[in-house]
Parts: sequence; C-alpha cells; structure tokens
Amino acid sequence: MPSIALTPLSSLRVTQHHIPAYQNFPNTSLRPYPLIIYHSAFPSSISAASIESHLSKIGIVDPAWRFTMYTQHHYHSTVDEVLVVYSGSAKLCFGGSHDNPDRVEVDATKGDVMIVPAGVGHALLDDKGGFGIVGSYPKGSKNWDMCTGKQKERVNQWVRIKQLNWLKGDPIYGNEGPVVDIGLGKE
Repeated sequence: MPSIALTPLSSLRVTQHHIPAYQNFPNTSLRPYPLIIYHSAFPSSISAASIESHLSKIGIVDPAWRFTMYTQHHYHSTVDEVLVVYSGSAKLCFGGSHDNPDRVEVDATKGDVMIVPAGVGHALLDDKGGFGIVGSYPKGSKNWDMCTGKQKERVNQWVRIKQLNWLKGDPIYGNEGPVVDIGLGKE
C-alpha cells in the first residue's frame, strides 16, 4: 500500500481542550492530557483500510473497529481512544453532556483525528451524512469499557484513569507530533 500524504506537522491545525469534570464525567480533570483534534490530518480521499494500515504501521495504537459514534454520552476508563474519520461528517460533543457549559462541540469531517483521553465523555449529536470512524486503542490494550456517567463509576473507574500511562508516541506521526509534545510537557 502506498504511503499516505499526511498534512505536514508544520501546517497541521491542532486544537486542544481541557474539559473540567461535569456531573459524573471526569473529562480531563484526572490527568494533564487534553482532548486533541487534528483537523484534516489525512487527505479527504482516505479510505478506512488506508487509515488502519497507517495506524498499524506507526504502531502506537491498534485499529479495533469501524463504526459511527454512539449517541449516548460515554467515556472509557481503561484506555485513551484515537478516532479517525473515514467518511461523512458529524457534530460531536465532548464533555459528557449536551448541557455541560464547558463542553466542546466539533464538526468532524473526513480526515480529522480526535485523541480522546480516558475519562472524556463523548457522543454523536448529529450525523450529517454517512459518518464513519476508525476506533483505535493503545497497542497491547486488552479491552476498553464503556462508562455512562453513573455515580457508582466514580469509585473504581476514576482511580483507574489516574493510573493510566499516556500514549507512547503520536498515533498519526510517530516519534513527533502533538501527543509526543504533550507527553513531554511541551504544552
């Protein structure tokens, strides 16, 4: 498979968001890592198979599924999640609830990447047509859970999130990139 022409790091538009805890969603309050969005990192001609091949080649995460995003607000306590849009577009909500005043709403389109730290609530608000993402998790992750903001999750899941290590490199760019910079304290 030919090499993918990623947007060069020097011209990549990246947004980062620290989202305070809201209700029973920890968001980014438990660890120093923000929600990171790479806008148009991949070319708009990208396919799901090409994304999966690229992620596997970089070797930081393992592609696990192709689907859309659930409409139910949820978070993961066992892993950080990497989402890459391979088709369509959608409005997504990060922060655990559509009524969270600190939520982040994103119009995600083909080629966008979202690095979602464990604990960050996320949900699909509006599928604008054929929205599909490749979901990936750190290499060696055994499984991922789905927490929905119940009070009882605050005990074990929140403790688990605090103990997680950050990604071992940038899942898109490898040894350099925003994930590496943040992990090294270069925010």
